[in-house]
Amino acid sequence: MTPAELNGAPYVLEGEDGRIITGAGDRVYARGDKPADKVGIFRRTKEFVDPESGEFLGLEARSIGAGNVTAENGDVLTLRLTKSNQEIRIGDRLLTSVNRPIATSFVPSAPEQDVEGQMIAVDGGVSQIGQFDVVTINRGERDGLEPGNVMSVLKSGNMVRDPVTGETIELPSERAGLMMIFQAYEKMSYGLVLQATRPLSVGDKVTNP
Repeated sequence: MTPAELNGAPYVLEGEDGRIITGAGDRVYARGDKPADKVGIFRRTKEFVDPESGEFLGLEARSIGAGNVTAENGDVLTLRLTKSNQEIRIGDRLLTSVNRPIATSFVPSAPEQDVEGQMIAVDGGVSQIGQFDVVTINRGERDGLEPGNVMSVLKSGNMVRDPVTGETIELPSERAGLMMIFQAYEKMSYGLVLQATRPLSVGDKVTNP
């Protein structure tokens, strides 16, 4: 999403009886224009920026619950929460729930054009990446990526000091894993690490296999 889309969405004011944390089965109040009768509850999590160009790639809003709008009083909405996978807090946003089905089967393929990017985040907020971790890369549909594309992961070479000249030299990157793209957006994608022969890190490169 863009920040404007999320910032313009209705937001949770508080729960019934002044509660600041609520969950499935609770009633909550929100403020803003009703997006739909059935809404998703989302929380702003990460803002992605290309580490190479500085370009804004997208804002991640994670689904944490859903509810039904049961009443409107001006711009104050009353909701009954129907499900939650985290506690609902003041300030969480209401958006129209969009089902973006992820294919359960893929035909592995190489990108149709040369793609070179890097891993910019890993789900869970850790820094070390291993097999079956979900990662975000700074390349997307505009670069030719689509679900099912398999990418090589290159472990960045160490920085070493040349003992003769005193220069700092970066050693060559080496192939250290494979990942498959399962969700592609215009400027960025999510991938699953299928194989890792050594610990990977945010910042490691991805390229055609």
